[in-house]
Amino acid sequence: MPYDLTKRLVVGLSSSALFNLQESDEVFRTKGEQEYRRYQREKQEEPLEKGVAFPFVRRLLKLNKLCPEDPPVEVILLSRNDPDTGLRVMNSIESYGLGMTRAVFLQGKSPHKYIPAFDIELFLSANHQDVRQAVLAGYPAGQILEGDIKDDPSDFELRIAFDFDGVIADDEAEGVYKASGELEDFHEHELRKVDIAHNPGPLQRFLQRVSAIQKMEMEKAEKEPSYDPVLKISIVTARNAPSHKRVINTMREWGILVNEAFFMGGVEKSRVLDILKPHIFFDDQKPHLEPSSEILPSVHIPFGIANEKKRMR
Repeated sequence: MPYDLTKRLVVGLSSSALFNLQESDEVFRTKGEQEYRRYQREKQEEPLEKGVAFPFVRRLLKLNKLCPEDPPVEVILLSRNDPDTGLRVMNSIESYGLGMTRAVFLQGKSPHKYIPAFDIELFLSANHQDVRQAVLAGYPAGQILEGDIKDDPSDFELRIAFDFDGVIADDEAEGVYKASGELEDFHEHELRKVDIAHNPGPLQRFLQRVSAIQKMEMEKAEKEPSYDPVLKISIVTARNAPSHKRVINTMREWGILVNEAFFMGGVEKSRVLDILKPHIFFDDQKPHLEPSSEILPSVHIPFGIANEKKRMR
C-alpha cells in the first residue's frame, strides 16, 4: 500500500530553515562548488548547528506520539543540495533524532514545484527566492527570518502564533483599508460581512491540520485526565473591535478553535509576542516581524496586497 500523506499535516522545509548553514554557505560563495563538496564530505559526521525552525520542527514531530501507528505529522526535507552534499544534512537529522525520513535533493534547483507532489501544507525556507516562487505558484510558503533562537529543553509546549489577514484569511479586508486609508471604512466593511466567513488565506489548510491535531489532544485528555495537551494556537492581529467579530465567526465556520487571540488595534505586536514566546509566528508584513525576529522564530508570508510593491520591483 502506498504511504498516504493526504490525511497528515505535511510540512516541507529546506535545510536552511532547519539548520544554521552560514559557514557552509560561506565556503560555497567564496571557494566554489568543488571545495564546498569536499568540505561537506569531510564534515559529514559532524552535526550542523540548529537553525531557526529547529525548536518548532522538533516539537511538531513529537506530536506523533499521539498515534505512533498512524502518525499525524510528516516533515519532509526539500533541499537545493545534491544527494552527495546533502548526506551531512540527513546525518544531522538522524543525530538529533528528529524522525524525518523523506527527502528531496535537487542540485541547485528551486524545490517549489514538488510541493503538491507531497501534499505539503507549509513550505519553510530561508531562501527568499524559493519562497517567492512558491507563493506566486499558489503554494503555501514562508521565509523564515534570521535570528538568535535558543531552544529551551524544559519547555514542552508547542506554541504557534498567526497573524490573521493575509495569512489565515485572504487579503480582501486588508484591501478595503489600503484602498481608502480609513479605519472606519474597514470596520464598516467587516460589520457588513460579519456573518460571512473570510476566504481562506495561504495558511488556512495548515491551521486546519494543526487544529485537528489539537482536537486529538483534547480527546486524549478526556480519556486520560493526567495528559496535559502541549499544542497551543494563538492569533495576534492588528485588528480590534468591532472587526474581531468576523474573525471569530470565520473560525467557527471553519471548525477551528484557538487558545488565545490578541486584537492589538495597532499596538506593537512584539509586546505580546515577547511574553507569549511562540515557537513560530507567521505574518504577511515584514515590519511586524522585525522587532521580534531576533529572538523569536518569525516567518514572513509574502502574500497579497502587503507585498505587491515588492513583487513589482
